[in-house]
Amino acid sequence: MTKAEPAYLNIDRANNPAVVAGRLSREYVGSRNKAAWVNLFAEDGIVQDPVGPSMFDEEGIGFTGHDRISDFWDLSIGTTEQIEFAFDEEIICGNEVAYIGKIVTHIHGHISEARGVFTYRANDDGKLVALRAFWEVEKTINSVRKA
Repeated sequence: MTKAEPAYLNIDRANNPAVVAGRLSREYVGSRNKAAWVNLFAEDGIVQDPVGPSMFDEEGIGFTGHDRISDFWDLSIGTTEQIEFAFDEEIICGNEVAYIGKIVTHIHGHISEARGVFTYRANDDGKLVALRAFWEVEKTINSVRKA
């Protein structure tokens, strides 16, 4: 009898719940589908983008639950013209995935680049329980240039 390989070997990159949820998250942001994006989250899901205090979240506690996640969309994603995701590396651990790269934001004729680590954690139902983005506000502000 052959022993099955453990789940941490030969990871199914295309079907990992966090990878799928993260891909959908980026697709909904790209298509400006706020309702689908908010509903991608578990009822008690959290968005921390960026992690810690910022102009979106002075207290640095994140946005928990669908109503607050909807507020996050209005404060950040909804104010942009376009958001591009340029990830260089994908690291999968269980039902979590981390991407290293940058998010390029187009807003009011300007472009900014937030370089960092962007993580998605999904539950067994494929819902996002956490979207966390590690990027520095000051570096991103300093990257702003005319489009």
